[in-house]
Amino acid sequence: MERKSMIAYVNGEFLPENQATVSIFDRGFLFADGVYEVTAVINGQLIDFEHHIARLQRSCHELELTLPYGEAELKQIHHQLIEKNNLHEGLIYLQLTRGNAMTRNFLYPDKDVKPTLVLFSQESSIVDHPKAKFGIEVVTFDDIRWQRCDIKTVALLAASMAKEYAHKHGADDALFTKDGYINEGSSSNCFIVTQDDKLQTRELNNKILPGITRRAILTLAQEKGLEVIEKAFRLEDALNAKEVFITSATTLIWPVIKINGQNISDGKPGNIAVRLREIYLQKAKSQK
Repeated sequence: MERKSMIAYVNGEFLPENQATVSIFDRGFLFADGVYEVTAVINGQLIDFEHHIARLQRSCHELELTLPYGEAELKQIHHQLIEKNNLHEGLIYLQLTRGNAMTRNFLYPDKDVKPTLVLFSQESSIVDHPKAKFGIEVVTFDDIRWQRCDIKTVALLAASMAKEYAHKHGADDALFTKDGYINEGSSSNCFIVTQDDKLQTRELNNKILPGITRRAILTLAQEKGLEVIEKAFRLEDALNAKEVFITSATTLIWPVIKINGQNISDGKPGNIAVRLREIYLQKAKSQK
């Protein structure tokens, strides 16, 4: 099925995608010197937008990147893309790089070099995705990423390698592991439900991304009376858990039913994952 052409945004202009280009000297292209955010769109509305922008601002601060607009202006650009592309369900991708210094040099360019801001939208199934209903199978992959995974940088080669490895081994996705511990998914955070119904996910540190959906699910779980533990867990803990699931902006919650070919519990999506997803969707659909 051919993808319909959409309107993109590049440095202040809305353009057809086939005309939306950046320089070969852009530092995002040459050095992966940039950050990004992906915001889900459901019923034409942005989900958890303010938290995505707060994380974007943090990423920029950590890398000394200049964000040219504030939250209100960025929200307006997002809404314009939704309107121009008649986007009902899918995502908006935002990427900010250090810009075009007109040469290849490892040093940061002078402050007068303007950053490059690009946004585009994609239609995708979020609410009724079959993987949310039936669950996914994952494999483990050695976490070979750099030591600042808390910054949402565009340097995603390790994640691509992990996803490709999973695909070649007949799985849907990969979990990054190091020294026997699960850090997170290739593009998601990972949770387990212990045998005594405690919800556990790795604590925030430089090894994982501070996921926006992770944050929302932790809040919802606590509101519903679930005991929450933010602490690293081992692969064997996940294999012996009552439930395992991953969270991200564009999946919300996907239950994990197998890891490395081994069933999690009875090999079916767990009740807590299913219920948390339902509650999160209800709240998401009410956002304006």
